[in-house]
Amino acid sequence: MTAPDFWNDSEQAQKLINDNNQLKERRDTFTNLRDQLADLATSVELLKEMPDDDLQKELDQKLPQVEKQLEQYRLSQLLSGPYDANNAILEIHPGAGGTEAQDWGEMLLRMYLRWADQHSFDVETAAYEAGEEAGIKSVTLLIKGHNAFGYLHPEKGVHRLVRISPFDAAGRRHTSFASVDVMPELDESVEVDIDPSDLRVDTFRSSGAGGQHINKTESAVRITHLPTGIVTSSQAERSQLQNRVTAMNMLKSKLYELEQEKQAKQRAELEGEQLEIGWGSQIRSYVFHPYTLVKDNRTGYETHDGQSVMDGDLDPFINAYLQWQLSKKNPH
Repeated sequence: MTAPDFWNDSEQAQKLINDNNQLKERRDTFTNLRDQLADLATSVELLKEMPDDDLQKELDQKLPQVEKQLEQYRLSQLLSGPYDANNAILEIHPGAGGTEAQDWGEMLLRMYLRWADQHSFDVETAAYEAGEEAGIKSVTLLIKGHNAFGYLHPEKGVHRLVRISPFDAAGRRHTSFASVDVMPELDESVEVDIDPSDLRVDTFRSSGAGGQHINKTESAVRITHLPTGIVTSSQAERSQLQNRVTAMNMLKSKLYELEQEKQAKQRAELEGEQLEIGWGSQIRSYVFHPYTLVKDNRTGYETHDGQSVMDGDLDPFINAYLQWQLSKKNPH
């Protein structure tokens, strides 16, 4: 960073500074936790020798705080994938079922927004299509922050809800589905070949929640990749050009993800491994009637505190999934 030509390539220079800052933060967190644990150990030894109510009270208050910090640090250590540190692109698509499924999609949207807020991640709504009566038809979020993709990629798959429907006058139980897709936002170092002749680009007016027009010009952009049928859109930016860049970046991420899944499938076939179905697989059930239970079908982790989950308390599920993935890589 002190080299005379460091800023010749400003983009690469900024990337190196960001990487360096993340390493510093990781080191500082480690040393801070180590010092706090040493202080706690000293307090325990002092209490053994000489009981003290004030010191005991301080220890009782501090111990849960440090345990929570340790758990968060341990969770971050499990993120070692090549794009775990990247921003995340998260999409929610309600399944068949009209208003029921669209309302479930909005409940999931709220859950992820709460989770992102708790972790101080910035969130941009790249695309939003409101439901006819309630909920959403689809939404695309760009969640920005260190390790956003690493934390959120376990959420990819189909989420199932069982509840008494608020839209059913007879008060019957309904089952709804919504699919969640999560991709890393890729930087310029990742090359994805896209033939411009394979693209259809449409423009339309931007609209927000409740159908409110963000502006009166056709600044929103929808890009369709004809060979695969993949569609991306962006309406978050003010200009059509900016929205086109955002939509192209999302298309790039989707095509990269598609290629990665194809290669994983080919490797599995060669090795005789049975892969779980990714897109379209039911990963988690949220039951709110006749009892309350949220259960992850892959790891077996479950909780009866459904309200906390819907309020964004997803870390136990994420932690269980990362541990499960680690055990698959290292079975012994």
